[in-house]
Order: sequence, then structure tokens, then C-alpha cells
Amino acid sequence: MTIVGHGIDLIECARIDKIRREHPDQFLSRILTPAERAYCERHRNPTPRIAGRFAAKEAILKVLGTGWRGAISWTDMEILNDDAGRPSVTLFGECERLARQMGITTIQISITHTENYASASAIGIAD
Repeated sequence: MTIVGHGIDLIECARIDKIRREHPDQFLSRILTPAERAYCERHRNPTPRIAGRFAAKEAILKVLGTGWRGAISWTDMEILNDDAGRPSVTLFGECERLARQMGITTIQISITHTENYASASAIGIAD
């Protein structure tokens, strides 16, 4: 097992909340898959979880070394939690292609959030 890349991101929840309130459907459908959106919206205050997903996707793009550009879509990355609350990553489209090209077989993700901030760390692993 080899670590191929690491990424970390921090975001202010107020920034995400402002955009979400101004452009709710457009913003959420652009950055979240339907399953991610359902997960976030079933919580009393979805903003920290939305911000956490946003930070996680930024961290993943840092692992891939690309940033958000070209053919990459925010929904090329899906972060869902298992029954114990542990997040896992599934890649699609251009992100999946780039990860495969880099030899990445797994991305480990960790997300944390408070009412004010969300942060995520991602590690790309090759077998």
C-alpha cells in the first residue's frame, strides 16, 4: 500500500449557507449527488454537512492534483456514510479516470464540522 496524494480543505459554513439560501436547488444539485443531498437534508441543520461534503471534494481534488477544472464535475465524487457514520468515497467520470491513471485504488476521507467551520482530509492510496 502506497500513499499517492493527500489533500485537506477548510471552509466557513456561513459561506456555504449564504450560497445555499440564494440559489438552493441550483447550488445543491451542482455540488451534491442525490444521495448526498438526501443525507444532508435529513439533519436539522444541513449546512455543516453540506460544507463538509464541499470541503471533502476540494480535498479529493487536491489528492488528484487537479483542482476543479476541465471535465471534472462536483458530482464525480460521492461521499456517503455507513451505518456507523464513517464516510467513504466513490468516484465517477473524470475523477475516476484520473485516480485510475494515478494508480489510486482507494481514497480515505475524514470530515469534521462545527456550526462555523467544516474541514476534510483525503488520502489517495495505491495497492
